[in-house]
Amino acid sequence: MQRAALLALLVLWTMAGPAIAATVGTETGLPIPRYVTLRAKEVNVRAGPGVRYPIEWVYQRPNLPVEVIAEFDTWRKIRDPDGTEGWVHQQMLSGRRAVLVIGAERLLRRTPEPNAPTVARLEIGVIGWLDGCRQDWCEVDVAGMDGWIPRSHIWGVRADEALNK
Repeated sequence: MQRAALLALLVLWTMAGPAIAATVGTETGLPIPRYVTLRAKEVNVRAGPGVRYPIEWVYQRPNLPVEVIAEFDTWRKIRDPDGTEGWVHQQMLSGRRAVLVIGAERLLRRTPEPNAPTVARLEIGVIGWLDGCRQDWCEVDVAGMDGWIPRSHIWGVRADEALNK
């Protein structure tokens, strides 16, 4: 019985080892995946991690939130809100957090409550700076207007991510 339990524990440890290692970037030691923003007005997205790989497309939306899903040397593999993936140089990314309004027109509220006064109506695709989150609500700054929006109405923050202001 002890031998079977030890074997099961060894199998679980072996399976969990790579999963645990994959949650931290090999180059930065930062969490993978993690959200960042595009730093420049034009960001080349390449097929692989290096200048020898072809440019597949160019983002022209500074501050767009993207998700870092892998690291290699000075290159980061990112995923955008549409699920498209590619490689960008780390200098084209910023650690400042932003979110993107998704789904439909959304209301920015004065406090984190469904019936709180409305600060602004936000169209799909509006970008706001992320200030922090409390449970199901996140505080954002959109064009100088501060308010709260349900976490489920934005892209750029995980459902289980704790972000205190």
